[in-house]
Amino acid sequence: MRLQDKVAIITGGSQGIGEGIARTFGKNGAKIVIADVNEETGKQAIDQFVNEEIDCLFVKTDVSSEEDVKNLISTASEHFGGLDLLVNNAAVNIRKSAVDTSFEEWNKVIGVNLTGAFLCSKYAIPEMEKRGGGAIVNIASWHAEKTITRLAAYAASKGGMTALTRQMSLDCGPLNIRVNAVCPSSVDTPLLHQTFASLEDPETAFEETLRFQPMGRIGTVDDIANACLFMCSDEASYVSGQTLMVDGAAINKIARPLMFD
Repeated sequence: MRLQDKVAIITGGSQGIGEGIARTFGKNGAKIVIADVNEETGKQAIDQFVNEEIDCLFVKTDVSSEEDVKNLISTASEHFGGLDLLVNNAAVNIRKSAVDTSFEEWNKVIGVNLTGAFLCSKYAIPEMEKRGGGAIVNIASWHAEKTITRLAAYAASKGGMTALTRQMSLDCGPLNIRVNAVCPSSVDTPLLHQTFASLEDPETAFEETLRFQPMGRIGTVDDIANACLFMCSDEASYVSGQTLMVDGAAINKIARPLMFD
């Protein structure tokens, strides 16, 4: 029970990586607040967590909306009596170059991925300070370091998250609030398989992606969740301002599979 009685908000926590983080935190004693714009999947996740005896709450939230975020933080703090942990996981993606990306599409990706992390942190930090400290984990991406074609807004948003992580760690250090980033590469989630399904040859695409992995497999939700668990636990009490690649060394490969180009 590495997070016993800690109160944790996980944005985008109803599916995929976010749900896995929420479950791992809950199994380690945390009280969980799932923030998601999708009310249906949010309630489904809560029902499942209740069956697993995880103390949890769902708050419908568009993280790019300041009013929604204010409501999220106040609701979570009032319901559980405070706030200790925040995982900024909510994200959207658009596969376009800078030329092809519309201004509205750019704003949507930056708004959810980067502005969302800023807003949630901005209003969570004062609540953590009341508890004597806390931890924030930003789920960035290996695209913050290396990227592929036609991913302009997404790569920019994730690069911004790692820069924001480094900067906030300086401001939050005196408050005993640690800020770190976790950067996944390919992770076995429904979203990944939906991406494959949208391609002309899904089977070849999966094989190419697998071939690209030095460890011979793609990442799992648990791989990412366990990294976040460490970053939010007392075992990482002197770790802040860091970007942890959880990618099986895939970032060190020279090139991505051609099917992504």
